[in-house]
Amino acid sequence: MRIYGVLASLVVILTGCGAPQPGLTVTAQRPHDSAAFTQGLEFHGDRLYESRGLYGESAITEIDPTNGQVIKRVDLPPTAFGEGLTVAKDEIVQLTWQNGVAYRWTLDLEPKGEYTYSGEGWGLCWDGDRFVMSDGSSTLTLRNSAFEPIGTIAVTEGGAAVTQLNELECANGQIYANIWHANRIIRIDPAGGAVTSSHDLTPYIPDGMGAEQVLNGIAHQPNGDWLITGKQWPVMLDTRIVEAD
Repeated sequence: MRIYGVLASLVVILTGCGAPQPGLTVTAQRPHDSAAFTQGLEFHGDRLYESRGLYGESAITEIDPTNGQVIKRVDLPPTAFGEGLTVAKDEIVQLTWQNGVAYRWTLDLEPKGEYTYSGEGWGLCWDGDRFVMSDGSSTLTLRNSAFEPIGTIAVTEGGAAVTQLNELECANGQIYANIWHANRIIRIDPAGGAVTSSHDLTPYIPDGMGAEQVLNGIAHQPNGDWLITGKQWPVMLDTRIVEAD
């Protein structure tokens, strides 16, 4: 895998004076279970939860954010393909790809029940009042606390629809998303759906990743930075994102 020490030092030299420059900087890396086909990643306080995909391997886990070790794991039924997850109030909600079921869990990963929905489930986040859900298209679905659809957001960049929206994170009043098979994270204005910034992760993709071992985990950390990983990546990246506005 790549070593980021020289790059990090260069960033410090270039940005050490004055206000931080807009953009994305990887400051460190932490171990990550390379068997985890990451579909969702989210902090709740200092606890870190991860959703794993693939039939027969899907699970929800709590992991140690310092070393990537699994603290607790609950497997999904072998017919379920785990997708994105989010923490909403006092529970975790975890999507499935084509089963039309969202599993509900306590913060200690005890089952609480299920929500149902139509269509595919890809990414999910909670903005404090409502769920935001992706299905691989350019349209995000808004859902109330009972998981009932209450609206949509059409996502555009430069006037063109942005498809393949995948893992989501609601943070700082905005929606962040990674795009399937693309090495970038975008910021979306929830008011109108416009992409207001884009951050390229290409220089930080671990060596030796296959075609489906793509970026797919973005978690906003309690300190304001981000923890980013991908499907079967051996690392999680401590990342600082400075927006221009």
